[in-house]
Amino acid sequence: MEAGGLPAELWQLILCYLRLPDLGRCSLVCRAWHELVLSLDKTRWRQLCLGCLQHRHPNWPNRPGVEPPSWREAFKQHYLASKTWTKNTQDLDSTNCLSLFRRRKGRRWLRVGAGGEFGSLRAALAAASPYDRLVLLPGVHEEPSELPLRVPVEVVGQGRLGEVALLVSIDQHCPTARLCNVVFMPARFTSVLYKTTSGYVQFDNCSFESGQLQIQAPGTCQVKFCTFSQSSIHLRSVALCVLENCEFTGSENASVTVEGCPSSDRNWACKHLAMLAKSRAASVCEPDPAGCPTAKRDGWGESLLASVRSCEIVVGEERSNLLSPAAAEALLGAAQEDTEFGDNLQAAKEEEEEEEEYPALSSNSSDSDLGSGDEEEAQAVYKLPCPAHSLSHTLADIMDSRLQSSRLHTLQRDLKLKSLQQELQQDKEAQSLANSLQGCVIRQCLFRDGKGGIFIYSRGEAKLEGSIFRDLTYAVRCVQNSKVLYFSSSLQVIMLRNDVHHCKASGIFLRLSAGGLIADNNIHSNCEAGVDIRKGANPLVLCNKIHSGLRSGIVVVGNGKGIIRSNQIYGNKEAGIYILYNGNPAVSGNHIFQGLAAGIAVNENGRGQITGNIICENQWGGADIRHGGDPVFRNNLISCGYSDGVVVGEHGRGLVEGNAIYGNKGCGVWMTSSSLPHLINNQISHNSIYGVAVFCHKDNAGDYPPSQGSSETFQEEREGAGGENDPDSEEEYPAAQHPISVALVELNSISHNGAAGLHVKSSEALNIVANVIHANHDGGVLVVQSGRLTRIANNSISCNSQGGVLVEAECQVELRGNGIYENSGHGVISKGEGVVAENDIIGNRRCGLQLLQAADMKVTKNRIQSFRDYGIALFDEAKGLVQENLIFQGRSKKWILRPVSNAEDCVIQNNVLVTLKKRFDTECMLINPPARPHFEGGALLSCTTAAGPRVSSISSRVDGGCHNHGSIFCTIL
Repeated sequence: MEAGGLPAELWQLILCYLRLPDLGRCSLVCRAWHELVLSLDKTRWRQLCLGCLQHRHPNWPNRPGVEPPSWREAFKQHYLASKTWTKNTQDLDSTNCLSLFRRRKGRRWLRVGAGGEFGSLRAALAAASPYDRLVLLPGVHEEPSELPLRVPVEVVGQGRLGEVALLVSIDQHCPTARLCNVVFMPARFTSVLYKTTSGYVQFDNCSFESGQLQIQAPGTCQVKFCTFSQSSIHLRSVALCVLENCEFTGSENASVTVEGCPSSDRNWACKHLAMLAKSRAASVCEPDPAGCPTAKRDGWGESLLASVRSCEIVVGEERSNLLSPAAAEALLGAAQEDTEFGDNLQAAKEEEEEEEEYPALSSNSSDSDLGSGDEEEAQAVYKLPCPAHSLSHTLADIMDSRLQSSRLHTLQRDLKLKSLQQELQQDKEAQSLANSLQGCVIRQCLFRDGKGGIFIYSRGEAKLEGSIFRDLTYAVRCVQNSKVLYFSSSLQVIMLRNDVHHCKASGIFLRLSAGGLIADNNIHSNCEAGVDIRKGANPLVLCNKIHSGLRSGIVVVGNGKGIIRSNQIYGNKEAGIYILYNGNPAVSGNHIFQGLAAGIAVNENGRGQITGNIICENQWGGADIRHGGDPVFRNNLISCGYSDGVVVGEHGRGLVEGNAIYGNKGCGVWMTSSSLPHLINNQISHNSIYGVAVFCHKDNAGDYPPSQGSSETFQEEREGAGGENDPDSEEEYPAAQHPISVALVELNSISHNGAAGLHVKSSEALNIVANVIHANHDGGVLVVQSGRLTRIANNSISCNSQGGVLVEAECQVELRGNGIYENSGHGVISKGEGVVAENDIIGNRRCGLQLLQAADMKVTKNRIQSFRDYGIALFDEAKGLVQENLIFQGRSKKWILRPVSNAEDCVIQNNVLVTLKKRFDTECMLINPPARPHFEGGALLSCTTAAGPRVSSISSRVDGGCHNHGSIFCTIL
């Protein structure tokens, strides 16, 4: 633009010297001048905004080095907010325009102090008219007694903040007032600096030292750009008040206390405050990509599908591996070494077996006559064809050593981390909470170096947005008054985009029916839990980053509830989520990773619905259940942990269903014999040790360092845990009404694990039903100890590197209806007692069934075929009954091997021998009945019982390896 021959740059330079009213007039000349005035945002508008003594930098105190998007818009907001107190026109009968004109025309400036018209503030107030401005000259102004404020006036300190100090206690009785640029200090007779019970008061750029503001409904307030040093605000039943850009330091108690339900009796200022708050509401923003190591991921790479222990999890729309390239390469090398070691070991074992020259009656006898060159051809000739059994479709999906691709794609689709905007669009209740404006609204404030931040009780309500809480004892504490515990309404806190860190206790503490919304906050480095939910508290916890805590990320205790969804919980020293004493939250869609303890721990009768989470790379178990914990773990991804995938410890219970448990350095599932879990329909694969391990293990408090114990006790919740549970929670949690009496491992796919698929060393009964146990690097099922009956029924046990089933001495086992196919060792080896009935033991490299030592088994109605060895072999003092079995002869022409010494103790009768030829008819096929496992009935049934509670506290251990009687796991004592 050019006018009078001047370019636009010179006009901008000239306009930079104009005052605010002149800039407004210039912008009204024409569109070109309007755009010219707007172009002064980084120059003149910035000078006006920073040069005003009534407010500070728009991003003070949290981000004073960050410029606002528009200095003009920031100045406009400050100016409009500073005029809120003048909008009370109830005492004027004229229109709004005339009322503004009348106020301005009759308004006076009264100077108070040395050199002014009045020597004291009390004298000036006595002579003031409505809406006059009282200017306090530099110095200290002290009033010896409480000062009533009956006339709406504006009290402004002259000069910079700190040059005017006011030692006074003011009691407001007028409808409106404003105080600006003043340092408030307590009078000698009281610590109350200012109080109002009916009117509206506005504080701009003030400082409060060692005192308290008291606002009681229907009174309200607006506080902006103020500093509170060892001072606090107490709000009682206030309908709406706004605190913005304030700094609170050194408080001995809570900096802001919100008491009582917001009053329905609202004064004139509430509607103006609501409009102001809505205009300043920040838009919902996406998580900061730099704030979390998982922020650049959109899916899993192909390496996840193989046995290499790397993991990628979903956050947003980009992708990055959890492991650094060097770490991933190291893990890949380790995996290759493990594979080579396993292959070499297997080859060595096979070579030893070929070279052994045991006599014909040796328990390790093999058919060494076969040449290696024609072995594959011969085995193909004598291979027994069997139609697909009822679990073969599951077996086919894992034949390529990978997870089922369809299941992975489902997990990939369902477990993406949602943004807050997506959550609010899908959850109307959360959206309503995020948009609500009631009680105390706190924005862009800084709370530091004191005891407490916000204390809310007795059905109070507060909304905290964009604030920072650091170096406090606690940031936010919501406690419902016990007298109103049974009321239908409860207190609530709404926290959006706050930063809570380095608190000496829990960052956010909710109890006694507290509720609300905690969303998109960064909660980290706190000494206790990031979020502590107790005693009926029921908040929505969405899309937060909860990390680097010295204790757990989230604790749900003592009938606490809540919905915990779409959070990133990582790097905490103890469990990412810790549930105990009847805590019963709904935990879904979270990413819980890289913790120094368990991902999720459920202890002391804790419960919960834990679904659709990604739990990976934790130092202890991905999920840890013990001491009466009874959760539902469903459709979670538990992978790449440095210990076991799922740990079910002493007296643990619960339903573990539909989870993908793979790539963990320990076992897939580790459980003690005293636990009663129900493992159903899980994918358990590529774990470094056992797929599922059951041990007789007792937790020992002396094994763990006391430094890991809790400095915060749960004594109150422990005492209340024995009482009645919340009746509503029983309806929400049907599994709690139907516990099982025998641990049940059912319909799982257990494959490609580093040791046996299922290892049992138990003193209690165990049911292993309808699982696919395939291609594990040791045997399929190993029963090392079984004090009570272990029932192994209707399983498909195939292609394992050692034998199909091994039963050690003095074990009680019922082996019924299983398909034991093509294992590299013996089909079944038993040294114990029990029943082997109605199984298909086909195509194993060694004996079909071998009874050793003092075995006492009833072997009936099995179909057995061995390619290289005997169908059934009995050694040592083995005894029992072998009858009505169908035995197919392989290339070795061997049938039943029976020692003469125990002929009286071992009855062999009514067995049928079928000789296979190169071409055989359909009578030799497994068609009547069909190939096992085969189901003719309905769903499998399970019994129920409950385990007793046990009092505990947290302790920890991380072992460097595995031993025979334990596991690498997280322990909660």
